[in-house]
Amino acid sequence: MLQLSPQMKLLLSVEPIDFRKGIDALVALCQQRLQQDPYSGAIFAFRNQRRTAIKLLIYDGTGFWLCIKRFSQGCLKWWPISIESVHAISAIKLQILLSQGDPSELRVTPDWRKLSASERLAHTV
Repeated sequence: MLQLSPQMKLLLSVEPIDFRKGIDALVALCQQRLQQDPYSGAIFAFRNQRRTAIKLLIYDGTGFWLCIKRFSQGCLKWWPISIESVHAISAIKLQILLSQGDPSELRVTPDWRKLSASERLAHTV
């Protein structure tokens, strides 16, 4: 099981990809089409045309991991629609997406937010 934390940068490629692509082709896609650094430690998520599978590309400092989840039944209920080529997503929303859920309907508190001075004082008392 892949461990996702709120501190991770998680990016979805908006357009579907050819699932015959391997690590090298996905690295090039991240650099050229998504304008992102695949060596940054971010997790990149891609879907196939039929929405029946997701690929995750991750660089861990020593090499790339390529994870594939093919759904045994059904397909993805949600994937971002945007004029941008990449869409940032939170860890909890990616977990829901990997379970074929719809993270757009999720209402949760933000993973992290900066506290104001008065809020910091209230938490120290």
